[in-house]
Amino acid sequence: MPLEPLLPLFHRLDRQYFDASLAALINPPLLLRWSDGRLSRTAGFYRFGPGISEIVLSRVVLVPLPPEATLSTLCHEMIHAWVDRVLGLKEVHGPQFKARMAHINQAQPGFQVSLRHSYPLPVQAAAWWASCSNCGKKIAYRRRRKGLACRSCCERHNAGVWDARFALKFSPNTVKQLG
Repeated sequence: MPLEPLLPLFHRLDRQYFDASLAALINPPLLLRWSDGRLSRTAGFYRFGPGISEIVLSRVVLVPLPPEATLSTLCHEMIHAWVDRVLGLKEVHGPQFKARMAHINQAQPGFQVSLRHSYPLPVQAAAWWASCSNCGKKIAYRRRRKGLACRSCCERHNAGVWDARFALKFSPNTVKQLG
């Protein structure tokens, strides 16, 4: 399935629900793009900081879903940008965000903006196994982490305090995910 061009959707939503205030932003302008394929744990995000203001939508999560999922996610991130850049407020899902979300949801029946999505996320095989040499417990991890210890053993033998005796040993997961 080809990627839907985001700019026409952005401009339409900006005109309908934000009085075209987002397209008019400068210093820095609000950028919009699809992710490069690595964003797989969330549908999108709004990133801001010195010299950057950007909405990124997840190709991996949204492309397999109906177009309403893209509209909903784009609109959600546009509300974040509007609260931050137009209103100048530092709130995440605060009262201004919720009020604008409710206004948009009441204004049209095509899609619903929500605080959290429930889209299916792609399943990723764990890249690492961590094992406790004391109890033999194995735990799957996507990333290798330093300084971790077996929680069960620390609680059982050291009053819940981290102890190097129970440090987890990491080894690569050699089993490939079927799919």
